[in-house]
Amino acid sequence: MNKTLKYLQHYPAHIVEPVSRLIEQNRLGQYLLSKYPTPHIYTSEKALYQYVQEIKNQYIRKSSPLSKITYDNKLHLVKHALGTHSYVSRVQGGKLKAKQEIRIAGLFKQAPEAMLQMIVVHELAHLKEKDHNKAFYQLCQHMQPDYHQVELDTRLYLTELELNGALYPQFKKIAE
Repeated sequence: MNKTLKYLQHYPAHIVEPVSRLIEQNRLGQYLLSKYPTPHIYTSEKALYQYVQEIKNQYIRKSSPLSKITYDNKLHLVKHALGTHSYVSRVQGGKLKAKQEIRIAGLFKQAPEAMLQMIVVHELAHLKEKDHNKAFYQLCQHMQPDYHQVELDTRLYLTELELNGALYPQFKKIAE
């Protein structure tokens, strides 16, 4: 597999070949901008927290509460992940308290909203389903019907970032 297409390693040739052509023609960024012309507006920690809580309350209200929702600038470098969902258990008095956190890779501060939503939906689905199984992906699609297409587009976005830097010119300095 071409090193350039590392985010598409498990995709079939009929998907990878057109992407390779877009890259050869230096048109991948143009393709993504035509689908996602603007980045989202949830760049602060507070805005991200409210955004995630709105989605959680709409789809999985009865799940356990989240104690922390944040952007993590080290996330994709350390864990090769776009987002993480973690449980922290502590003994308080005679009780065991569990706190849950969602961390989203900092590079998604400048991403299209659909891609941010895809990561949020993925991490929220872990509140109900721990494994990446059929029920997990059904829940993801329930919360975001075009989940699988946006996941592919997110992989294309990451490829474009690696090849050419920021997709949105106003964020060029941040990405470099």
